[in-house]
Amino acid sequence: MATESHISVNGHTHVLYKANALSQVELVQQSLDFYEHLDERRSVREYADTPVPKEVIETLIKTASTAPSGAHKQPWTFCAVSNAALKTKIREAAEAEEKVSYESRMSERWKKDLEPMGTNMYKPFLEIAPWLIIVFKKVHDIGENGEKVNNYYVNESVGIASGMLITAIHNAGLVTLTHTPSPMNFLAKLLNRPSNERAFLLLPVGYPKTPTYVPDIKRKPIEAISEFYE
Repeated sequence: MATESHISVNGHTHVLYKANALSQVELVQQSLDFYEHLDERRSVREYADTPVPKEVIETLIKTASTAPSGAHKQPWTFCAVSNAALKTKIREAAEAEEKVSYESRMSERWKKDLEPMGTNMYKPFLEIAPWLIIVFKKVHDIGENGEKVNNYYVNESVGIASGMLITAIHNAGLVTLTHTPSPMNFLAKLLNRPSNERAFLLLPVGYPKTPTYVPDIKRKPIEAISEFYE
């Protein structure tokens, strides 16, 4: 009996999922290869001004948007900025918030914990990186008649999509940095976003400057980050 290409569930079409079946040997090797590739990923604060094609940024955003989301609402907007004047405005506003954070909002312990990262209140990468991708979460959608339409598990959904975006950036041979100036209300204002959107994350995207140095830090071993119940 032939397998149906699609069926109806509660009146909605479900299509046949095409599994990519691997042998256990292939499964182990593929998972290891992917881990080793991602283990090379680093947060980078120094960028070259080398252009990155818009087509690449579009593909990265499409990749991020394959993420799962509550009830498939896809409660996100990815704003990609390459305009130099707008990047300057973003940098100025971000540094104003960072100055307040470093001088009054952040505890001394927090600033001490950041010392190995070599970060400070100045963010030149916001102008130098060829692209900035600002991820906005949609706390709700707006219907055709202006009515509020619920979204579900918004933070979780947008967080997963952001992680997939970072992975896609690394896989493309580019670098990024998770930048979260707090508060980030200025981003919605500068980008003229609707009232149902909130800035979630800012990612500069580009090539690293040559040479670039990153902190000599290590990731926690598997024993420190997991528990197995067998």
